[in-house]
Amino acid sequence: MKGLEENSWVWTVLVHIKQQEIEREGNPRQTYAFKLAGKAGDLRPIIAARRVARWTAVTNPDPEKRVTQRDVARELGVSIATVSLGLRNSPEISPARCREIQAAAERMGYLPNPAAAELAHHRRRSSTLPIIASMAWINAWQPPDRLSSYRQFDAYWTGAFNAARKLGYQLEEFRLGDDLAADRLDRILSARGIRGIMLPPQRDQPAWGDFPWQNYSVIRFGRSLKEPACHIVSSDHVANAMRAFAEIQCRGYRRIGFLTDEDETMRRGGHHFEAGVLMAQRFSSEDERVPICVITRVPNSGRAERVARWVAGNGIDAVFTDVANAPDIIRRAALRIPEDVAVSATNVADIEIPAGIDQQPLEIGRVGALLLHSLISNHERGIPVIPRQVLVDGSWVDGASLPDRSV
Repeated sequence: MKGLEENSWVWTVLVHIKQQEIEREGNPRQTYAFKLAGKAGDLRPIIAARRVARWTAVTNPDPEKRVTQRDVARELGVSIATVSLGLRNSPEISPARCREIQAAAERMGYLPNPAAAELAHHRRRSSTLPIIASMAWINAWQPPDRLSSYRQFDAYWTGAFNAARKLGYQLEEFRLGDDLAADRLDRILSARGIRGIMLPPQRDQPAWGDFPWQNYSVIRFGRSLKEPACHIVSSDHVANAMRAFAEIQCRGYRRIGFLTDEDETMRRGGHHFEAGVLMAQRFSSEDERVPICVITRVPNSGRAERVARWVAGNGIDAVFTDVANAPDIIRRAALRIPEDVAVSATNVADIEIPAGIDQQPLEIGRVGALLLHSLISNHERGIPVIPRQVLVDGSWVDGASLPDRSV
């Protein structure tokens, strides 16, 4: 920009633009730099001043005095290390001390430096973190081993366990039941200094009683639990159903039917897969829309006949299902897979169908640990006023039960 004459139309436009920006922002440093540029036609001082001002606004909102952790430590009569731990809600110091430090920091106007925090995080991650705290995994299944018999739920544990370990936590299972009621569980967790709880999917609603959720950071996997109404990490069932329909159509199938068991659907927390199916059908032509087959109130002996009539009566060439024993029902209906009808599953981990949706349970578990760590670190305890739902996308898996017929 240097060398432009003052009366150059380019210079005039640039000066006008910069002057408008400066007037809008009202920054005295930029105004001074603008005056220095004068008639020299050099905008570099202005640009440099803008950069300095932006950095200053982030790192030092009060140019006269920036409150540091040292200032907070001096105010409270504690070490800088203690202040650092308190601001991070570290389990190495008491919750009361954390609250005291955070209150003092807020009162004094302390603001963290994101760049310094990132550097500290990098240094901590450069070597293996020691295990300094635990997270609780509450298993209320009867018998308890049934929970891990589901490959999906077992992968939640694995993903959460590995992620928690990288963050410096040990994930521990606590089996709620006759030998461990909710009130005793609270005493154990409190005595152990455990502040974070993960709730995996449960078959039945546990008897929580007066469990003091307000003392803990809590997340749950899936929607099977009605209580507590905490933050959720789950697979995105609606998006996964729509993805499945698109993948099935790409493989040459047009009459796609959804087979479901409503009792199991409600136990898992709602009609989300069905919602995705209906949404996918909206984007299909009318002659490709097939009614959903619900086998909830059909006795086991009559389910095969019901499915046979549904497939034949609607000219179905592909079935998408969340029913665990769907392959057995379809075979009892005298239908060959995939010769007579192709089949895919909402969850290839636990339904014995090779084609369908991989809900990415390891990632769901990992995200759950990250979310719980965030809640613990930010001292967010109890049931939230506005619960969050973190949804993880699944992916399509090809399999012999649904061969490609598009070629």
